[in-house]
Amino acid sequence: MMPARKSEIPFVVFLIPFLSGIWFGISFNTAFGTLLLPIFVGALSSALILLNLLYKKLSLYKSRWLGGALIHLFLFFSGWVMACNANEMNLNDHFSKKNSDHFLVRINSEPKISNGMLRFTATVQQTIKGNRASNASGNLLLTLKSTTDSTLFYGDRLLIPTACTLVDPPANPAEFNYKNYLANQNIHYRQMLYARQYLRIAKNAGNPLISYSLSLRQKLVEKLKENIHSPEAMGVASTILLGYKASLDEDTYQAYSKTGTVHVLSVSGAQVGIIFILLEFVFSFLNRVSYGRFLKAGMIIFFILYYALLTGFSPTVCRAALMISFIVAGKTFSKTISTLNILALSAFLLLTYNPLYLNDVGFQLSYLAVGSLITLQPYVYKWFKFKNKWLSKLWLLCSVSLTAQVVTFPLTAWYFHQFPVYFLISNLLVIIPAALIMYCGIAYFLFGWLPIIGKILGCVLEKTVIDMDCVLHFIEHAPLASINNIWLRAIDIFLLFLFMFAAFYGFFSKEKWPLKLSMAAFLLFSISVSLNKYSNLRSKEITLFYIRKHQTIAFRSGNQAIILTDLCDSDRSFKYAVQPYLDSCQVVQFKLIAPDSDISQSFIIKKKNLINFDHKTLMIYNKTLFLANIRNKIPVDYLLLSAGRLNELGKIERDFDYQKLIVCNNWIYAGLAKFHYQNKQAHRKYVLSTGNKSLLLLSNQENKGHEIFAP
Repeated sequence: MMPARKSEIPFVVFLIPFLSGIWFGISFNTAFGTLLLPIFVGALSSALILLNLLYKKLSLYKSRWLGGALIHLFLFFSGWVMACNANEMNLNDHFSKKNSDHFLVRINSEPKISNGMLRFTATVQQTIKGNRASNASGNLLLTLKSTTDSTLFYGDRLLIPTACTLVDPPANPAEFNYKNYLANQNIHYRQMLYARQYLRIAKNAGNPLISYSLSLRQKLVEKLKENIHSPEAMGVASTILLGYKASLDEDTYQAYSKTGTVHVLSVSGAQVGIIFILLEFVFSFLNRVSYGRFLKAGMIIFFILYYALLTGFSPTVCRAALMISFIVAGKTFSKTISTLNILALSAFLLLTYNPLYLNDVGFQLSYLAVGSLITLQPYVYKWFKFKNKWLSKLWLLCSVSLTAQVVTFPLTAWYFHQFPVYFLISNLLVIIPAALIMYCGIAYFLFGWLPIIGKILGCVLEKTVIDMDCVLHFIEHAPLASINNIWLRAIDIFLLFLFMFAAFYGFFSKEKWPLKLSMAAFLLFSISVSLNKYSNLRSKEITLFYIRKHQTIAFRSGNQAIILTDLCDSDRSFKYAVQPYLDSCQVVQFKLIAPDSDISQSFIIKKKNLINFDHKTLMIYNKTLFLANIRNKIPVDYLLLSAGRLNELGKIERDFDYQKLIVCNNWIYAGLAKFHYQNKQAHRKYVLSTGNKSLLLLSNQENKGHEIFAP
């Protein structure tokens, strides 16, 4: 594979330092990035202007590296500054920096009902203190406790009390980091609203185009419901056609995820590509007209952008629409345009608009997949040649799926911890139904107002979706359908990417050094994974989980674990809080026991409230503990009690000879101040972790504040 010259892909070259700068700005968001860096960027800009003015006079053509170095530095620090400025917490007028009683907010997303809660995001426009109002900025995640109140819409202005709190970090190890997820959307605070706690003072005060887009999409969703009666089919059809996921159930989403076809449910490149093929065919007659290719390009771009409007300007479809629009325009005005360069230009513009897109999973996966299809897929397709045109087309589809799946595997493993084994089969089986759903859906929206045609098209849509779901559910439950519990560290992801790209480059360029580099990267990757697995097998630890109203403790020895809890493994709280920890530690065998049950295993013995684990004793001090009159203190290594029994510290000192005290405040928040006061005067060692604000635990190892301690 011959690499492209830099002059052919300038935006690819410029994008690398720009991406690096944005990453630094997001990772190291300090005052330096907002105060001193702009001065440095201004100095670099002046140096670049001066360099161009004195280019010939100073014979700078002899030192071309100087101009390139200045441009790369300028892009790097510009990206850093943009990322810091994009973070709303760095703004001086952010609502969190003002003392106020009420917020005047504007709803900036489509409110959605989930689990009896109405959730939406809002922009704070003003803070109000007494009778004084001042302009403010910042975003809030608002949750309204209501199952029936769906009268709020995008653009509505609300007056709400000031009762917001910072989004909490994960309460348990390996738990989904909702705080980071919202931070990537520039949301750092959340607030719960109850009935009659808000006052709507204006309607439709948002962007008119977005308001029209969301209302139009809602009308189209209601139009689909007229002739699609299956809730499951309705959820999939509205998601594929319009990006409306409110009706999509979790089981259906999991089926698509585990078969490697979840991209079908993300209105993005696949749907926009299908529409592009249709538009290319419909307007092909313009190729025979003078200047027709320009008119054709304009019509294609217009309808693609209009489709983005129909989907409510979903970020994924906007990215795909922008990429394809640039490619159409570039191919129309220049026959030698580089598709890879256009792709980099679209990424450059999107990141300039919002640098925080860099942390968006969809952004990363879409650009990585499209970039691999542009650069690698043509070479993968050449691996096999078939004389039969149908076999050749089949291999074309396989090469597309294979390239995209393999190149994006490190990221999907990092984010989703699974790999679909039958992705080639499932993608081949889903591509024709997905295209049929798109074309049939477009026809339905255009001609569905005709009663007979609407019923026929609705029936075809429903039947196609149901059949496609049946096929994917069958593949999902096939033996070894997916490899789960793939937990890799950041260094593993880096080595995996290095191995893949070096191997691809060496294979196509026929040079030896990339192949040597890929082999070295794979060796280091194997060593890293093996050492991590060996470390997990050798480690023994006790983990206390924060789950409301449920005291849960895990005793892990290598890849085995005993979990003391009143939950079952099918409970949603268990799957969300405990299961990720077990998977990340590569636990293959675990057993749940009730808190009042006894157990005797090779690494743990539990009798009543006393637990022996790895030659250490743990006593659970709760209301079920009954101690008769004892003469001598009971020796234990660890004593676990809830904050609700902090008033019994005197009795604890009298009855127990413990090494460390662990305070677990799962239910009661009272008494913490008293405990801290007594702690200062006590001679015993009270150990508090840096975990969740409502969970105080022992943590004698550095684990980012997670509630783990090793005996």
